[in-house]
Amino acid sequence: MKASLFNSVHYHGATPEGVWPVPVDYYSDVAAAESLATAIEQFRMADELGFDWITVAEHHFGPYSLTPNPTVLAGALSQVVRRARIALLGPTTPILNPVRVAEEFAMLDLMTGGRIVAGMLRGTPNEYVTYNINPSESRGRFEEALQLIRRVWTEPQPFGWQGRYYQFRSISIWPRPLQKPHPPIYMSGSSPESGSFAARNRIGLGFAATHLERATRAAEHYRREAERAGWTPEPDNIIYRLGFHVAETDDRAMEDLKAPTAIRRGTNISRANEAVEEAVANAGYYGADLEEQRNRSRGREQRTDEQIRGRIGRGQLLTGSPNTVLEQIKTIREMLGAGVLDLTIAIQHGDATRRSIELFGTKVLPRMQAL
Repeated sequence: MKASLFNSVHYHGATPEGVWPVPVDYYSDVAAAESLATAIEQFRMADELGFDWITVAEHHFGPYSLTPNPTVLAGALSQVVRRARIALLGPTTPILNPVRVAEEFAMLDLMTGGRIVAGMLRGTPNEYVTYNINPSESRGRFEEALQLIRRVWTEPQPFGWQGRYYQFRSISIWPRPLQKPHPPIYMSGSSPESGSFAARNRIGLGFAATHLERATRAAEHYRREAERAGWTPEPDNIIYRLGFHVAETDDRAMEDLKAPTAIRRGTNISRANEAVEEAVANAGYYGADLEEQRNRSRGREQRTDEQIRGRIGRGQLLTGSPNTVLEQIKTIREMLGAGVLDLTIAIQHGDATRRSIELFGTKVLPRMQAL
């Protein structure tokens, strides 16, 4: 079983809640530079400690993430992370030029010696206004873009593309991906439609902004659809994202999480633009997980024992001593069958965060990899 460290490159400065786009009056060059430097250092640590992957993602116009182009950060990390796979989970494919996405992934794959994981995601609902894309076109754009990118990576001769959303006279990319036929592809699969599409196209599935019971149902649907399509997914075909914080004891982990300094400051991207959210919901974008997105943003003033235990019980958080965290991982493996856990840093305050990554890497990860 594999572990990936996910860092959204969260802005370290103070910013307002429930606002998007966030005014740049709150922006500080010093805080932004510190945020990026901290993320790169944590990724370096994860690589040295034996994490299998590190993960970067795309978000816009706010302090939740300082990576509007995750391929830029992945390029920098190719010179820092020497062993682990670099997973881009991922570019927001429907709002981008798919040929450019294919070219950037191919270049990164060559630079890293074939260590790129290609997550093709649809992004958060509010971000469809970033580049003025109609959210009702999200699924159609995504599916066409994914089919085009796959052909760009594998077609040996120049070809044209005349689709509903994308038209190109002639395509022949240089360089080519080092991994053949192409880097492993994942997509978000909480909705039945996404799970069925992934299964038909033999694409890996990722679960985020959800809980273990719902992800398990979605994974079962994915496996059934894959069997109908004539193949059987392996554990590594399923990624599950959740928070983590490890301490020497269970009590210490709880105290760390309840400390006011542990609360991440920043915008609430899921409720930031209710009009866009409603349009996206009507288009069947998130399905049942839209309510989960809303719930994740509430009660942020200070974590309580009840809130923390509730998130552990729903499979949204790994926390406690190394032994406790390993048992929580076993439960997720038994229920969901995921081969990769994409671990988000549950708190960001200095020594406790660094110690958590170290404890996971030295006390949990070797036993997790042996499962």
